Amino acid sequence: MTNLPKGSKKLLSAWAFYDWANSVYSLVIASAIFPLFYGALFRSAGIEEIEVFGTLFRRSPLIFYTTAIAFAIVSIISPLLSGVADYLGNKKVFLKFFCYMGAFSTIALYWFSLEHIYFGLLCYLLGLVGFWGSIVFYNSYLPDIAFPEQHDHISAKGYSMGYIGSVLLLLVCLGLILFYETFGFESEAFPTRLSFILTGVWWIGFSQYTYKYLPKGNKADGPLTKQVLFDGFHELKKIWSELGNQLKLKRYLIAFFVYSMAVQTVMLAAAYFGEQELEWGSDSERTIGLIVSILLIQLIAALGAFLMARVSEKVGNIKALVYVNVLWMVICVYAYFIVSPTQFYIAAIFVGLVMGGVQSLSRSTYAKFLPETEDTTSYFSFYDVSEKIGIIIGMFLYGYIEQLTGSMRYSIVFLIVFFLTGVVLLFRVPKK
Repeated sequence: MTNLPKGSKKLLSAWAFYDWANSVYSLVIASAIFPLFYGALFRSAGIEEIEVFGTLFRRSPLIFYTTAIAFAIVSIISPLLSGVADYLGNKKVFLKFFCYMGAFSTIALYWFSLEHIYFGLLCYLLGLVGFWGSIVFYNSYLPDIAFPEQHDHISAKGYSMGYIGSVLLLLVCLGLILFYETFGFESEAFPTRLSFILTGVWWIGFSQYTYKYLPKGNKADGPLTKQVLFDGFHELKKIWSELGNQLKLKRYLIAFFVYSMAVQTVMLAAAYFGEQELEWGSDSERTIGLIVSILLIQLIAALGAFLMARVSEKVGNIKALVYVNVLWMVICVYAYFIVSPTQFYIAAIFVGLVMGGVQSLSRSTYAKFLPETEDTTSYFSFYDVSEKIGIIIGMFLYGYIEQLTGSMRYSIVFLIVFFLTGVVLLFRVPKK
């Protein structure tokens, strides 16, 4: 098949369609259905701890540690594989590999059980690695298929398609779970597990349209040397060296690293907190309540991004980020004391407002502080790796504190410390 020309409407649409395909994983698996399913396994077994590798783990810390390991793997292999993919000139192969690994691992979650906990955790880990690994190569296609003036529009289109597709599948899964008798199922257990299969099949099936039109990539000249192999790491090292001469950017990046650690942890752990720490009354109320909360966060996040953009126009980016970090601290204090579903819904509304705002504003602030350079890709790679390392540390600490104290509420206290530290570090960013 002849490659479509760069910037063509069909090529851009095919690229954006991968968001429709893969975003179901982040919403259905990472945020909504799997946390409910995982907690239900432990409740039905009447246990809070399970032995893994000779050590007793509480249920939530175990999944948080697994998440941290998955992000560590992605952080290490992404720069390495990016260099190899650029050399071979076939990024599509790597994109497909991580997509299929993630999707088939998601399907395999159907057989997740406490009796075979090692198999279940491996599938969960590989699903995460597959999702985030495919995102690395998916994003790297943007300069190849679109001109700079098309980047913002097509990125927004992909985000919108991903949101619509993931919400659609989540509602289908919710319907199957809540009305299981109507569909002839004996209990909620089967449609819950069926959601994992639907997610994997959706991911694989709809990604085929993307693969049909995406080019292989541009092949590099010369042999595959050690320099080429570790090119991604060399780029990160180069950016770190350049930061020494850019005080404003360096101090901002340090502040971002600290508060983003807490932000990403909240986003990944929120559903587990709601599932475990609140008094829902019944399993169906818990299922409806948590999914409604997740949808609230998703819907309000877009509004939060818009409002924060307006605030930053009036007071400046750094002050706006200080305000949003203070709001995060207030939310964490409030979350420490919540026990009822209504209180959780209120928290979800405010999390949605600040979540969308802090993510969009953090990235745009970083872009504003970049020096005059054509190598923006390397700078944003450094930004993404910093974010992932923050997730590794944040998830590990969050799980470790719960493991020590026996309650996720004490883990929230450490998040407040990180948001406060982020505020202090933001004040240290030079104004000029």
